[in-house]
Amino acid sequence: MGSQEPANDGRGAADTLIGFRTEFHNCLFGWADALFELSDAVLCAPAPVGSVPSLSLEPVFRRSHGSLYKALAHGSVDADMVRRVLVAYRPVGWPQVFAVDASTWDRCDAETSPERGFYYSASKHSNGQPIVAGWSYQWITQLDWAPDSWTAPLDALRIPPTTDPVTATIGQLRRLVGLLRDHADVPMFVFDAGYDPIAIGAGLADVRAQTLVRISSKRVFHPDPPSRPDKTIGRPRRHGARFALSEPDTWPAPDNELVTSDPRYGNINVQAWSGLHPKLHGRGRWADTDIPPIVKGTVIRVEVEHLPKPTARTVKTLWLWWSGPGLPDLDICWRAYLRRFDIEHTYRFVKSTLGWTTPALRTPEQADRWTWLIVAAYTQLRLARRAVDDLRLPWERRRDQGLLTPARVRRGFQRLRHTIGTPAHPPKLSRAGPGRPKGTRKPPRTRHPAIKRAA
Repeated sequence: MGSQEPANDGRGAADTLIGFRTEFHNCLFGWADALFELSDAVLCAPAPVGSVPSLSLEPVFRRSHGSLYKALAHGSVDADMVRRVLVAYRPVGWPQVFAVDASTWDRCDAETSPERGFYYSASKHSNGQPIVAGWSYQWITQLDWAPDSWTAPLDALRIPPTTDPVTATIGQLRRLVGLLRDHADVPMFVFDAGYDPIAIGAGLADVRAQTLVRISSKRVFHPDPPSRPDKTIGRPRRHGARFALSEPDTWPAPDNELVTSDPRYGNINVQAWSGLHPKLHGRGRWADTDIPPIVKGTVIRVEVEHLPKPTARTVKTLWLWWSGPGLPDLDICWRAYLRRFDIEHTYRFVKSTLGWTTPALRTPEQADRWTWLIVAAYTQLRLARRAVDDLRLPWERRRDQGLLTPARVRRGFQRLRHTIGTPAHPPKLSRAGPGRPKGTRKPPRTRHPAIKRAA
């Protein structure tokens, strides 16, 4: 199984899609056919997915609605196999730039659902605060330089509230880098503010990967101290002069600088200072170390002439922290961070159209299975871009096959589905089961309060 790229013609794209569907079906164990047809029903539903039971009414789901619930409750998805298949069918023509971000599946009133935590939510509030109880999933998606909203999800991981998110992130990145060994370019992982860039850089020091994280303009870094004169008494210094991002007087001459222009942002000035490190103290992640380590990286400053849209806000300078082997490519760094926001479009599409967070599932294991079905469904839409018919609405403009949006590809997927077939086996005809015996009762389910993670 090698890297696959859909051909420019429709027949080649359809063959690639058929190969992905076959290999994804092989990743399903236990109610595999029902799980696969459930994913097809998500793609072939005429409207955005509003409820999971309604998917059993789709013609591509040839089983009863009871099979739908049993597949999510008792089915099995081999996550490691799915990750390998997603990497094998990633778009090899895209750059080795990946966005990493977490999104919340809110389950505020699901008191019988275990492993819920409190997470930030931009769209839903609880008691006037943008914090909701639910499950947190962290996706890694490959990005493209093309001016569209397409991404290529390669991994999805649920991070329980009892797990350290930095440790989980480092493990997730290590696993993906291990699957990308056959590529010559060093992969770059782009994070928004909210992640710990120093801890992630230290955890990936022995990994062939780059990390790019947005940092606050209030941070302070230091270069290496100057060499000590001979016969100096006392403990040697570990930090050099102060480099405060908000104090230009403390900035030395940049080690590297790039001046370019962009139609949306005007003139762009990118400056970089290498070999800097923060002062770490013996608390938090470094509480068990006698002497906190020196974690070096590059501070990048990006200044643009104007923003794409008129706004009343002052144009702010963007500060980034880069770490990895070699030296950073400044032109790739500033472009990669701007493309990072494509993952937000992916989250919005899979939630509002594919119904990722729509089902009221009780257990996190069921949510994991449903998440992998959604990831596979979105991947099929990307592979089917050049194979579907453009069923545009009367007021929509005609577009080239390679420029179709995810919503327009999904609109024509049902017609393509009849052409490419399905690897799922037809259902076995049998009588309906006897059901629950009369007079039996189930005990009340155990209630699980949401876990508040300690600071």
